[in-house]
Amino acid sequence: MTGAHLLLPVALLTLAGCADTGFLSGGWLSRRQASTGSLMGSEQRRDPALSGNGRLLASISERQGRSSVILQEQPSGRLLPLRHLRGHSPHRSPALSWNGRYLAVLMQQGMQTVAVVEDRLRGQLLRLPAPAGASVERLSLAPDGQTVALQLVQGGQQRVQVFDLSGLLEPDRAGGQRISDPPP
Repeated sequence: MTGAHLLLPVALLTLAGCADTGFLSGGWLSRRQASTGSLMGSEQRRDPALSGNGRLLASISERQGRSSVILQEQPSGRLLPLRHLRGHSPHRSPALSWNGRYLAVLMQQGMQTVAVVEDRLRGQLLRLPAPAGASVERLSLAPDGQTVALQLVQGGQQRVQVFDLSGLLEPDRAGGQRISDPPP
């Protein structure tokens, strides 16, 4: 093994040992539980997704047998409205763009699971059609919101399909990043 290959296992062992020695909770890395904000009762949360800038957290909340996506500011825990996703349930596999302008999620509509992207700035919902006979299992949204990858199951076979959203959605770029490079 080369020196670079040896560093990774040593670094992983070092980080794994940090949890036992308290470095994660009070030293180099800190841990905090996501605030439940104004949610009531005993809820369970899963499928966390952070925006690229770390300001927003999307997760799936399980309450009374229904799963719904919730969106919170971090670290305050303030819940943010999701106008187009209310009333549609269950949800799963959330993903956020860099600044959290776009929230992609899978939701159930009748007997079909549909991939959708909510543009929180414009208040619009974009539905992404799955190929005929395919069911959508998971999704991943690019940080700029310009592409989405869907994990599909069709005829017992799994595959991944990437959709270009650049003609449908504006880029959600990191602060200070240019939309295009200047001409040479």
